[in-house]
Amino acid sequence: MTSNKLSLEAATSTTILSHAREGAARDPPQEVCGVLVGDRDAATITAVLPVSNVAEEPRVAYELDPEETVSAFDEAESEGNDVVGFYHSHPETDPVPSATDREQASWPGYVYLICNPDGRFTAHEWTGDEFRELAIVVE
Repeated sequence: MTSNKLSLEAATSTTILSHAREGAARDPPQEVCGVLVGDRDAATITAVLPVSNVAEEPRVAYELDPEETVSAFDEAESEGNDVVGFYHSHPETDPVPSATDREQASWPGYVYLICNPDGRFTAHEWTGDEFRELAIVVE
């Protein structure tokens, strides 16, 4: 990805925010996660596919369910779309990459979008060494 911005269709931001609020409403609150689908070259998100969080401590971490993630990749590709990256929520903290997020990032060139249930979003591209912040444009 060469762009410094990420275009996010309004409906996809609404879906991510609703998913984040569902996780935040649990007792205790839990991070939610999923796959970002669209056009990687254009850095555009046109759909999201929620995936179960199978982390041992879902209140403070996320781990995409492997089988559901493979299915999401297959679904995106079968419809002629790209997997652009992944999203997850931070139900109790700011939407910035945590130390755990940095340790677990493993897809260079992919977007990692983080949402807080209060409506704040951030997006970062994982370079393989660090997260590079992207401006988000909701269209």
